[in-house]
Amino acid sequence: MEIARSVSEFRALRARLNGPVGLVPTMGALHEGHRSLMRRARAECRSVVASIFVNPTQFGPSEDYTQYPRSEEADLAACQEEGVALVLMPPVEEVYPEGASTTVSVGDLATVLEGASRPGHFDGVATVVAKLFHIAQPDRAYFGQKDAQQLMVIRRMVRDLLMPVEVVGCPIVRDEGGLALSSRNAYLTDEERSQALAISRGLRNAEQAWRDGLRDAERLRAPVHDEVARQPLARIDYVSLADAETLAECEGRVQRDALLSVAVHFGRARLIDNTILKVQSS
Repeated sequence: MEIARSVSEFRALRARLNGPVGLVPTMGALHEGHRSLMRRARAECRSVVASIFVNPTQFGPSEDYTQYPRSEEADLAACQEEGVALVLMPPVEEVYPEGASTTVSVGDLATVLEGASRPGHFDGVATVVAKLFHIAQPDRAYFGQKDAQQLMVIRRMVRDLLMPVEVVGCPIVRDEGGLALSSRNAYLTDEERSQALAISRGLRNAEQAWRDGLRDAERLRAPVHDEVARQPLARIDYVSLADAETLAECEGRVQRDALLSVAVHFGRARLIDNTILKVQSS
């Protein structure tokens, strides 16, 4: 495995790799969820590259950019173990040269849910992913379904800008209690972690109601909201049931595939999770 700490070094090393090439973009603090993306990429591509870059432009002024977990040695060991051929670890000034002012915005899809709670977040995400795609020139890029709206934003960007990249969404990876894996889980105390399990319980309850035939949007949101709201340490940001293509909030009877998503604060951690409720085709 080789490590590039500049864009020029990465490009020179990337040119030697056999294709197809799969890219796994990360912000480091790697966990089993990231590893699962690398394994998927390794199964489908001749060469796997990864990026480790804590992107400042997707953090708001009051968010945790400076405190975000960083673990370079462990991250590189994980990449090595999962068969990554080349890792990009650039400094901020390489990705955002002095005076850089160009950004990428995908429009309305980025202004709801996470976009409403974190204004400008998806402009930062889309911009850095576009840069990574230009640097790495991957055939495929791998992202987790836990960040469902992010996955939708990146797919829209790729479609609209005619980027020759296949965006591959991969299943959410959970711990044994059901908590979706996230680098920010490191912020949780034992009690916060225990109470945070209510998120996946609520989603499972809603999934069961869906399988039992419930189609009323508000009653499908209720099992998630109620389960989480019972936790004394929880501060709910949103519980949403939205169209899985447009992210327009569902009202009344749900007739198309819908994304049931939630964002909750537990102490320092802001956790997100989701499930897709699929309408069976006739």
